[in-house]
Amino acid sequence: MCDEARLKEWAAGVVSRRQFGALAGTAAIVACAPGDAVTAQDSSAQPSLDLTESAVTFATDDGTMDAFFVHPAAGAHPGVIFWPDIASIRESKRNMARRLAGEGYSVLVLNPYYRDVTGEQFADFADFIAAQGFPKVSPWRTKLDAGAVGRDAVAAAAWLDAQAPVDAARGIGTQGYCMGGPFTVWSAAAVPERIKAAASFHGGGLVREDNPLSPHRLLDRTEAAFLIAVAQDDDAEAPAVKDTFAAAAEAAGRPAKVAVYAGDHGWTVPDSPAYAQEAAERAYDDLLELYAANLSLD
Repeated sequence: MCDEARLKEWAAGVVSRRQFGALAGTAAIVACAPGDAVTAQDSSAQPSLDLTESAVTFATDDGTMDAFFVHPAAGAHPGVIFWPDIASIRESKRNMARRLAGEGYSVLVLNPYYRDVTGEQFADFADFIAAQGFPKVSPWRTKLDAGAVGRDAVAAAAWLDAQAPVDAARGIGTQGYCMGGPFTVWSAAAVPERIKAAASFHGGGLVREDNPLSPHRLLDRTEAAFLIAVAQDDDAEAPAVKDTFAAAAEAAGRPAKVAVYAGDHGWTVPDSPAYAQEAAERAYDDLLELYAANLSLD
């Protein structure tokens, strides 16, 4: 889970903002590279596709969603609904989407807070802490229950299917980070006929024992395969969660890889203080494997 105290400690001096900015910049370069992580000296990686990107808006049942859309410049490709973490749309997330688009996907990064604000609110995680991000986003987050996320997913999937760079004959993927992790399951349950693969990275709230709409209780409403990538510190704090989710997936007859990775909460995100490149690359490879197996990518 997002640990406010831990992030504040980091912001107060574990890593200075200036130092972290340099690290995040280096990580972002890696995150944009196609294929495996490469260094400036490594030119052997698969070349990136030419990409086209834009800021877009579309109607939902609750208003007008704004988002970032990036896709290969030529052809039609499987669509992906990308749910960001608590700090929402920012350059780190756009870079992650660009990297995936370079693999041959049309990626839509949603602003989950569109009911309250439009566009980027925080430049990076350091800015999120400096701007008192937790109390700022708290009233926005309370609106993001299973119903709201499901409605947004329906609208996002319909918008993707209407775009020329999206091959509507192929399944849609969805991926989410931190608070966005459970959103992927709610999305898959809301649009089962279209969403065929869902990945949660260090997602919180995947098992909510007292909630009938807990993600693990909705797996039988989905037609997707799942990747549940668990942070090692989240697992240490609540080790039963992964087992409960895996058992629910088996009972629902849904294929699911539930694994603990060698990174703490936030390890996949380049501007996170927990970013761990080796573990992040393993998670990225597993995401590509999930999508390749379930979205009919040539």
